[in-house]
Amino acid sequence: MEEIGHFIGGKRVAGQSGRTQDVMQPMDGSVRAHVALASAAEVRQAVENAKAAQPEWGATNPQRRARVLMKFLELVHKEYDALAELLAREHGKTIADAKGDIQRGLEVVEFCIGAPHLMKGEYTESAGRGIDTYSMRQPLGVVAGITPFNFPAMIPLWKIAPAIACGNAFILKPSERDPGVPMRLAELFVEAGLPAGILNVVNGDKEAVDAILDDPDIKAVGFVGSTPIAKYIYGRAAANGKRAQCFGGAKNHLIIMPDADMDQTVDALIGAGYGSAGERCMAVSVAVPVGRETAERLVEKLVPRVESLKVGPSTDASADFGPLVTREALERVKGYVDLGVKEGAKLLVDGRNFRMQGYENGYYMGGCLFDEVTPEMRIYKEEIFGPVLSIVRAENYEEALRLPTEHEYGNGVAIFTRDGDAARDFAARVDVGMVGVNVPIPVPIAYYTFGGWKASAFGDLNQHGPDAFRFYTKTKTVTSRWPSGVKEGAEFVIPTMR
Repeated sequence: MEEIGHFIGGKRVAGQSGRTQDVMQPMDGSVRAHVALASAAEVRQAVENAKAAQPEWGATNPQRRARVLMKFLELVHKEYDALAELLAREHGKTIADAKGDIQRGLEVVEFCIGAPHLMKGEYTESAGRGIDTYSMRQPLGVVAGITPFNFPAMIPLWKIAPAIACGNAFILKPSERDPGVPMRLAELFVEAGLPAGILNVVNGDKEAVDAILDDPDIKAVGFVGSTPIAKYIYGRAAANGKRAQCFGGAKNHLIIMPDADMDQTVDALIGAGYGSAGERCMAVSVAVPVGRETAERLVEKLVPRVESLKVGPSTDASADFGPLVTREALERVKGYVDLGVKEGAKLLVDGRNFRMQGYENGYYMGGCLFDEVTPEMRIYKEEIFGPVLSIVRAENYEEALRLPTEHEYGNGVAIFTRDGDAARDFAARVDVGMVGVNVPIPVPIAYYTFGGWKASAFGDLNQHGPDAFRFYTKTKTVTSRWPSGVKEGAEFVIPTMR
């Protein structure tokens, strides 16, 4: 049985706390490995390594730092298939989906190779008489990321790449449910030339999280997970004087206008609603057909598609999606389906009793589809995070627009229509951070920023894109004047540029 410890000072080290947790293989319910759960002392050891290594790395010019990222990309591509298989076995998503997880992370690494340009400051000659003003971006020092189980490659890379490109040292606390890929990525960074101590991985639970939040040498923390935990981390980090960006839950709507291409719409709902067993913060979980006729056409086409979804083990190339990540997650999602029935929603497709032959101990569930869901129901208000899609019928466009706008969460939303005016109006008025027009999962490309609104995000700056470089740097502004421009005598009024 593999024993997974931590990655500190450029190498794997055994856990010292004496506490471990099983790493499961969701497709068959077997134990793959044991992962150590770090103590506060082990977190501090990682921080001390990072703190010692960071000054030299921060003084390294951005182009040399970018070359490490280039080499890292080369090494990952050589191990792409092995990494995807490991990710799939620990998480449960299909291998094809795991490859997408890795690829979306690598795209941010590619963007961060532009660090020499993105780190540039500004310069103004003669801002005042004999005065020049310029600014420079400098690293924060030691920063940290706390990342979720559902994207064990993508989200860590979204945080590691810009942080180290800016000259910081990084402490990663990945999900203890699927730690294998983050550990291997850390090894590949060192193999690519990253100095020992610049990237440390501590596996753990709340004890490790709190140690990160309370450590005075960690200057910034990034988090992705549920909204209650995002609020907790944001509040505790802020109370300790840290910069924080915390991303929480979602309830993503897809609005279907009467003129939408229904076949295209159903394809979008099937992929975005049920891919990765719905364990995505950008999964579509609410379909909003506008008008009775639109709703009836949607149901007619959607029901047989949901009924025909193929659920299978992660290694089945023909499977549409695999198992959920844990037995607890499976029971939680089933509980929400039970609740929806109790609340009066109409369960059109029931996947609760799905069993995978030969994998009876796996955490499988078939696709579920509710109709006649209303905004008062908990299955509408709360994030289910499973293969469950709810249809909420709207009488007109304005009612459809109000649903995502008035919802507690504001991560992503989409509208499917052939009407450019409707799409433009929707994009301008909807109170949600990321909008898709005939695109069901509007995750921005790497050189734009990713981030929701309302209870889906806490903090002023988003993930990846230019915001990441702002988050992981501090701006220093210098105003200079040389003796030849100095006037005689003291000045007792506030300096101005007149």
